Amino acid sequence: MSLEPLTPENTTIVLVDHAVGFANVLRSHDTALHINNVVGLAKTAKLYGSGLVVTNGLPSKPSGPLYPQLLEVIGDHPVIERGGNFNAFLDEAFTAAVRATGRRKLAIAGVSTEGCVLQTVLGALREDYEVHLVVDASASVTAETHETAVRRMVQAGAVPITWFSLAGEFTVDHRSPTAAHFQQLMREHVPTMAVGVRSWLSSLEQAKLASV
Repeated sequence: MSLEPLTPENTTIVLVDHAVGFANVLRSHDTALHINNVVGLAKTAKLYGSGLVVTNGLPSKPSGPLYPQLLEVIGDHPVIERGGNFNAFLDEAFTAAVRATGRRKLAIAGVSTEGCVLQTVLGALREDYEVHLVVDASASVTAETHETAVRRMVQAGAVPITWFSLAGEFTVDHRSPTAAHFQQLMREHVPTMAVGVRSWLSSLEQAKLASV
């Protein structure tokens, strides 16, 4: 495993098949939390300016369009529509889009974990990409299928990460110019941490008032 940090300049975030039809059958994660994490990951790509490749099946398939919340974040960013292949690297347009980012580190998330995510990660490893699997922005039909697929990908060489830890790695330092992005992501998508920060700020304010 490479210890070179993940940065917006060397990393492409890949979102695979986060479609509304799949959301109805996912049971490995709470649906609202899953969508929250996916949106947080997409915002990470947009805020920090990393590479971003988004793919989905054909609109005529039962899986349907991408999550509306995800589409709202990516705006007019292109969505590569694939046919029936599980491994997105078998699609020429997808492969070309990943190569066009010029980045060799991929942070991949999607649904379902044991289906298109697994096969796309294996496809990326065969292409000699350094692959990081965003486990909490991926989901499956059961916790067992998700966890088993994650283990297989890790054994094959993928590195498991979580979406907010990726944002932290992009930020590097709370004093950096991009720290505002990290704070925004915390406020909007990690409410427990955001409330903790607000509680701390409130206590500082109360102490200041008491000293007057």
